[in-house]
Amino acid sequence: MGELANRIDAILALDPDAQAVEFEGRWLTWGDLARARSAIDAILSGAGLGPQCRIGVFIRNDAALLPAILAVIGDRCLVTLNPMQSPAKLAEDSLAANVPAVIGMAADVEAPELSAALKSLGCLVVELTGRTDAPAIVRQERSSANVAAARSVEEDVALEMLTSGTTGAPKRVPMRREAFEAAVFGAARFEKGRNSDDAPRLRKGVQLLMAPLAHISGMLAFMNALMAGRSIGLLERFRVDDFRDVVKRHAIKAASVPPAALKMIYDAAVPVEDLSSLQAFRVGTAPLDPDLADAVYERYQIPVLQNYGATEFGGVAGWTLDDFVAFRETRRGAVGRLNPGVEGRVVDPETLVPLAAGETGILELRSRQIGDGESWTRTTDLARLDAERFLWIVGRSDNAIIRGGFKVHPDELIRAIQAHPAVAEASVIGLADGRLGQVPAAAILLDASKPAPSVEQLKAFLRSSLSSYQLPVLFHFLPSLPRTASMKVDQRALREILQPLHDGAATSAPA
Repeated sequence: MGELANRIDAILALDPDAQAVEFEGRWLTWGDLARARSAIDAILSGAGLGPQCRIGVFIRNDAALLPAILAVIGDRCLVTLNPMQSPAKLAEDSLAANVPAVIGMAADVEAPELSAALKSLGCLVVELTGRTDAPAIVRQERSSANVAAARSVEEDVALEMLTSGTTGAPKRVPMRREAFEAAVFGAARFEKGRNSDDAPRLRKGVQLLMAPLAHISGMLAFMNALMAGRSIGLLERFRVDDFRDVVKRHAIKAASVPPAALKMIYDAAVPVEDLSSLQAFRVGTAPLDPDLADAVYERYQIPVLQNYGATEFGGVAGWTLDDFVAFRETRRGAVGRLNPGVEGRVVDPETLVPLAAGETGILELRSRQIGDGESWTRTTDLARLDAERFLWIVGRSDNAIIRGGFKVHPDELIRAIQAHPAVAEASVIGLADGRLGQVPAAAILLDASKPAPSVEQLKAFLRSSLSSYQLPVLFHFLPSLPRTASMKVDQRALREILQPLHDGAATSAPA
């Protein structure tokens, strides 16, 4: 059993009667988590699914899912399945994952399209009930066909998380156990009075958790709270009033929020006294506007500590409170300093030759939590790095759109839009958005021989293949698309057309 599994065992056993997780007004104890975890582990082990077996989990921000994560992540491979996808995509992803078992809430495993896919897969299906007396039941036994076909882990992988690739198609990214544990234990450096090698103990206070557990930021936030032995206030999703309530009731000291949520808090003018317990906002998943960080600090006197990471390797840089006090003004706009044990360099985008400190290029990283632990890994981010290891992310070298922390690939949207029989050609670009950072917008050339669809008809068509966060916020119909001399769609010209329309809150414009 590895270090992480041992630490989970130790934390859960410290005080079984103590409060561990509050969700929708109800508390679960550490003992409740431990018993549910044991029940799920017994079902998996009874089916012969022990260490290093790949187990699919339909990840939601629900307290019933936490024991399932703990039952798998310690020594098995957790394959995340995201219910935020459309039913058709979720069924497709479940089949592609080809796992011997899946775990999920009744709402997920009973959905018609998914239920049919799981039956076809022949995997073990474990339903989470949310009850403390019988937390998990078997809905479907594993078939002999699945035993023969299910893919196994080739190395010690802790996590396979679905993300978007740099060429458009979503891909499942494996994270080695060594890398995952390095990311989990390394997070202790951002909290005063904690070290990664501290003896297991329960700490006072409640840690707010509202980042999606299906994303690496949410998964690491949950594991960090667990490793700290701190109670958790779990929210299904971010709402300003819910956030305010939990912070005020539990005197939360640090809150992890995406930039979009931070702006919503600021725009809602939440009273200063309601957030008086907060000692820091920790911000990640998307670019942070330095002006917003300054405005929040000026109003609330709460430091905004940005961090940086990726699905493939977790967090690799961030601000500590000490760095904020010493360098807030001179390192304004940085995502923080590289974590100990993480090496970084910036290379020329064309020649890939390393550049001097302070120059802008493509970021490369090296650490035991990244790749093979020895080679340089090239990111898709344009960055600059100074001599004191402070890092600035200045853009992307690919065309991905980061919408409030969700990655949206234009190529996938273009394919979905062009599947409509009335669409001759489409182009999708990211537009600047004050709340979400970026949002997708579509320019469309219609087939004159077909009846023209309305915007609402297009949206209804796309909802069958795209998630809600992928839907463009603007559909603009044009008689022709602007092009460069090489006949490629001119993205700059398109942005000049679409950005003013978005700024004016338009949803469509006729040709």
